[in-house]
Amino acid sequence: MIETNDLHRSYRIGRKSIEVLHGINLQIRRGEKIFLCGPSGAGKTTLLYTLAGLETPEKGRVLIAGTDIYTLDRREQARFRNKSIGYVFQNYHLLPELTALENVAVPGAISGKDSTALALKALERVGLRDRSDHLPAELSGGEQQRVAIARAIVNEPMVLFADEPTGNLDSSNSAEIMKILLDLATEHAVTLVVVTHDQSLARVGDRTLIIKDGSITTHPPEPEAAL
Repeated sequence: MIETNDLHRSYRIGRKSIEVLHGINLQIRRGEKIFLCGPSGAGKTTLLYTLAGLETPEKGRVLIAGTDIYTLDRREQARFRNKSIGYVFQNYHLLPELTALENVAVPGAISGKDSTALALKALERVGLRDRSDHLPAELSGGEQQRVAIARAIVNEPMVLFADEPTGNLDSSNSAEIMKILLDLATEHAVTLVVVTHDQSLARVGDRTLIIKDGSITTHPPEPEAAL
């Protein structure tokens, strides 16, 4: 489902160039649940953004379901992301003036689908249909993240990326959010890639990838943790 070839990404600070991704080669199977761990500043989010088509690498390729996403022009990339990729941010990124239903409906509206019906279905999947008319400020942190997940899955993507989706939540809400993500991935055969600093959460995945010094290593999954 996801393949990278010799992936490089760096940032320039003044006259100094800092390489964050150093020739990463990676293969992720369809329906696989991958957790990406590593120390702060190791490049976890940079790798996730690059896999999702949000940051262009200086060198290398990213293929999703056979599509080399960085050979597409900007409009084609946007269309591909809207149709095939869902992304969950740590800080929710909900529009404060829109209700939960309206926030979830945005990707569907962009793709020209019946966005209200799709949004209600997505909210139901995360257990928030009864909160559909509430603004983000009227929802708890856990509820806001569930709305963000509903928005990410509203177009039924092939791949779901999540960047520290439990980073702002307590342990109870963290477990609930992780269970929702894993259940959605299993029930709908979605490939799931999650960045987390919490390796105890990462144990529930099929593989844990550790990023260090710009490269990744694969660790076999530990016994599944109870959620």
